[in-house]
Amino acid sequence: MTEKQKRKELLKNMQKNQAYPFLILLALVSVAGLQAWRTMFNNFAVDEVLTNGLGVGLTQSIRELPGFLTFLVVYLLLWFKEHRFAAFSVMLMGAGMALTGFFPTLSGLLITTFIFSTGFHYFETVNQSLTLQHFSTDESPFMLARVKSYSGIVNIVVGVLIFFLAAYFSLKSMYLTFGILILILAFYALFMKKDLPSKVVQTKKILLKKKYWLYYVLSFLSGARRQIFIVFAVFMLVKKYDFSVQQVTILFIVNNLLTFFIYPYIARGIRRFGERTMLSVEYGSLLFIFLGYAFFESPVIASVLYVLDHVFFGCAMGINTYFQKIAEPEDIATSISTAYAINHISAVIIPVLGGGLWLLNWRIPFIAGSVLAVASFIFVQKIKINK
Repeated sequence: MTEKQKRKELLKNMQKNQAYPFLILLALVSVAGLQAWRTMFNNFAVDEVLTNGLGVGLTQSIRELPGFLTFLVVYLLLWFKEHRFAAFSVMLMGAGMALTGFFPTLSGLLITTFIFSTGFHYFETVNQSLTLQHFSTDESPFMLARVKSYSGIVNIVVGVLIFFLAAYFSLKSMYLTFGILILILAFYALFMKKDLPSKVVQTKKILLKKKYWLYYVLSFLSGARRQIFIVFAVFMLVKKYDFSVQQVTILFIVNNLLTFFIYPYIARGIRRFGERTMLSVEYGSLLFIFLGYAFFESPVIASVLYVLDHVFFGCAMGINTYFQKIAEPEDIATSISTAYAINHISAVIIPVLGGGLWLLNWRIPFIAGSVLAVASFIFVQKIKINK
């Protein structure tokens, strides 16, 4: 059997998995909600809340705070089945989205962001857990890439909708509409699967194992890297180069078109060359991308770097596939929630710290990002699995 035939058989078996349609639906609803929120956020914060770089950094820190609290998922799963908890989380996300436009003040934005983000982060934790539990080490990179690719299409649809709706409707109306749609689809998913039993009974307590130390470190550094991309790259485009919501939307559409075509190849790269190689490519490239943000003062170059940044971010799925290969099956749910909390220690600190540094010099957050890229590259070399 050729490699191409093996891959087709693998994908066919993956699609037969009963967890596949459930996780695909909720993941795409969650991604659509996040895309809508992110696309409108900077313009809502700058034009209606009238905040500055520090206010944006504070809001983004609050957005990441629920990620730090994901260790509580371990205890919540004592009361809820994991797959039903996933649906409840997306419903909470929709409620936060719907309320956002009704509170155009910094305090209101902080509260609605926290509600929205709690749903998003709690879903992401159990989504990763369920994916690694229900799909094999060969299937999981393709499942993660499939979600990313489909997410690209969904995000393009969301981007196109916002692009045209922005000319006729207020941001308040759009936040409300997207929030209600998320609630409806998540409610449907709640009754889509009455049961989704785990193959291995999961540990229901906080777990830190020396065996997983590298996974924890990579998760921490990934959270820091992600914030430079999410918070300050887009804010720079809006604040420094005066990008409109339509221009930001176009950039997101380009990103997601590339996601659809490139992420499946990243999954193949992880399977063929291993996590160390693919993650090394990501962090080696990031060094130059972050330095480019800092020292090339051009909206065109900044836009190109933003797109490249997004493309290389796809390699980060290798952190989870690496963990799946070294983990004890019963440790997956609790270890992912713990690592997700560790990831968000940096994610909570960096936006507000970077926002303050932005006021001193807008280049500083991006120079710090290049340092993080070097640190990540060094630690990635310690990965011993090269499947």
